[in-house]
Amino acid sequence: MEIERRAVLPLRVFLVVLFAILVLFEVMSLPGQFAHMAETTPEAAHLRWPLTAVSIYWVVCIQVVVVATWKLLSMVKADRIFTDASLVWVDVILGAIVAAWVMLVVVLVLVGINADDPGLPLLLFLVVVVITVAALLMVVMRALLRQATSLRSEMDAVV
Repeated sequence: MEIERRAVLPLRVFLVVLFAILVLFEVMSLPGQFAHMAETTPEAAHLRWPLTAVSIYWVVCIQVVVVATWKLLSMVKADRIFTDASLVWVDVILGAIVAAWVMLVVVLVLVGINADDPGLPLLLFLVVVVITVAALLMVVMRALLRQATSLRSEMDAVV
């Protein structure tokens, strides 16, 4: 358990950095990028606001995962990770991953229907597969956490 406790502080630092970068993307980078795209490519100007909204939606999903991870780290530090309260935060992470996955599949279908080149649909399909693996991994980890929580509760009852 000592290694996990040592990893908590660096992980928290990187979560703060990641969250700050995501806010920068939400506020400045993504809206500016799609505004620039609309100016330089007038035939794609109608995609400015849908692309901005979808990309910010994905950033918000990542931010939800960051906040839920922060809460789980707090539970690790307080030695309360094997409680039912931690399952709520794992469910939040799983929900954010599924929400991002659904939007990505919609985008993949729309891009796939209108694509002239298979490059972008293949890239989107790769990302769909990666997010699918992440979601399924979270389902397995949630089941393991539930088992560990149950075992801990039984041991606490015996002691």
